[in-house]
Amino acid sequence: MTGLAITHPLHRAAREMPDRVATVDGGRQQSWREVASRTRRIAAVLQSFGVAPGDRIALLAPNGELFVDFLFGSLWAGAVACPINTRWTADEIAYALADCGAEVLIVDPDFRAMLRDIRRAAPALREVVMAGPVFEQLIAAAAEPEEHLRHGDDLAMILYTGGTTGRSKGVMLSHRALMTYALCLAGAGDAAPGECMLHTAPLFHVGAISGFLACLLGGGRHVFLPAFDAEAVMAAITAQHVTDLFLVPTMLLAVLDHPRFGEHDLTSVERIYYGAAPMPPALMDRAIAAMPRVGFVQGYGMTETSGSISLLKPADHRDPVRRRSAGRAVMAIEARIVDADDVEVPAGEIGEIVARGEAVMTGYWNRPEETAEALRGGWMHTGDVGRMDADGYIHIVDRLKDMIITGGENVYSVEVEAVLAGHPAVSQCAVVGLPDARWGERVHAVIVAKPDTVPDADDIIAHMRTKLAAYKCPRSVEFRSEMPLSAAGKILKAELRG
Repeated sequence: MTGLAITHPLHRAAREMPDRVATVDGGRQQSWREVASRTRRIAAVLQSFGVAPGDRIALLAPNGELFVDFLFGSLWAGAVACPINTRWTADEIAYALADCGAEVLIVDPDFRAMLRDIRRAAPALREVVMAGPVFEQLIAAAAEPEEHLRHGDDLAMILYTGGTTGRSKGVMLSHRALMTYALCLAGAGDAAPGECMLHTAPLFHVGAISGFLACLLGGGRHVFLPAFDAEAVMAAITAQHVTDLFLVPTMLLAVLDHPRFGEHDLTSVERIYYGAAPMPPALMDRAIAAMPRVGFVQGYGMTETSGSISLLKPADHRDPVRRRSAGRAVMAIEARIVDADDVEVPAGEIGEIVARGEAVMTGYWNRPEETAEALRGGWMHTGDVGRMDADGYIHIVDRLKDMIITGGENVYSVEVEAVLAGHPAVSQCAVVGLPDARWGERVHAVIVAKPDTVPDADDIIAHMRTKLAAYKCPRSVEFRSEMPLSAAGKILKAELRG
């Protein structure tokens, strides 16, 4: 008997519902029979490139059936799937590829212009495969090999997340971890995905991947949009009778604010999942009033827990007090609030949120010291501050001190500051998050200029955009004559936030 494997529900869908529609991507759709056949042939193509069990395969592509090809084809060949953030610069992408030692990179043609810079900075890549006619010819001519089954504690995916050291960390997630969380969500009663899930949140994020796997367990249909667009989301819901979708708060706001919101038939929607950034209470109240038939589900978690630590289910949203919480721990996760000595605090007291269970990561790729620190005592230390009430509901008090969440993306100030400090006019700098009506938070830079320089905010922002993904770059810049410092000489960011 084998342990949990991500390919198990694919076997089941192909066996029990082979002719049911599996994926819808633009004008193309596939059945589960076709997905299973294509999976086997893509695995054969990867093996012809010399891919061996445990090798890392990376994907650089927007949402679409190419993600399904990549995920199942890689796993069928026994490899480890590494989806890459499509919003990164070439340098950031190359760093992740070099860090995980990716053997093969599958690329959507939209990213062709970046390939030269990526290959130069990641020389270990053995093959770069461009999706398109040549790749399709290889797939069509390939055999359909038996699966090289990996399961249980075998590594399934490496997902890159922000890091306080200024570089992204590769989070190692096993088959067991990812499938455990998927089973938790699929078995979460009125919070479980239904017949058709729309994927508009990027599938290189764990929240989108976990929703995909949970819907897969039920044999649901998957509809893909390459990027978020409020009009396209509403049109897809109407055309495909979408029952479930994931929206970060900025996406939800864009849908509600769209001038044609009332013109589309959205009555098929049963659940809207949200998370990845703080939800303004006024926005939640407005969404519930605008879509009273929809069940809202909040997920609080992190990449390191394969998805949500806790869920706030639809019924909880009907309680005005519980609606402001992050819900209760999912079935396979135990959550606690602890003090600085990792001792659990009484209900209602504030401390760090920690979690343990089968869905927790194996560790950070090639970072044993950071792994040991994060998982000390067998608990994943989130770095988030919160409290738990007497009924087990978690209330988030603050996020990781220096992390900024803008439009659902995590931005770490150390990484931004390292680039900002390289500008010739910058003497000192600090990056903080400030409240923003559209993005939740915006990246804000505070700068002390070098003597005899006349810095310009637009010039500094333009400089940053050549080095970092746009969402990491400051949206506002403030100049000061000096920084507020502690007795130890550290910049007091709390004062900068006001």
